[in-house]
Amino acid sequence: MSESRDRRREERSAVTGKISLTITEPVARQFEGELVDVSSSGFRAAHRLADLDKGQEILFRHGRGSGHAKVMWTRIVGGEAESGFLVL
Repeated sequence: MSESRDRRREERSAVTGKISLTITEPVARQFEGELVDVSSSGFRAAHRLADLDKGQEILFRHGRGSGHAKVMWTRIVGGEAESGFLVL
């Protein structure tokens, strides 16, 4: 049995609330999601857009702020996508 190790470098805080995400390239597309947690340099959100790619840049807006972020990872769980974002 392999031991799972948490590789997080920053403390995360669980949050709830809506988030608006906008992909700007190749075609602008806006979608909504739910915040899962935040850290000093990023956030995690659940959404329904399964085709977000690592490295893709997005615009975001939620109750704690707004700005640009880069997709660090996306995984699909039970038909819903979850992504981790690094705020730029």
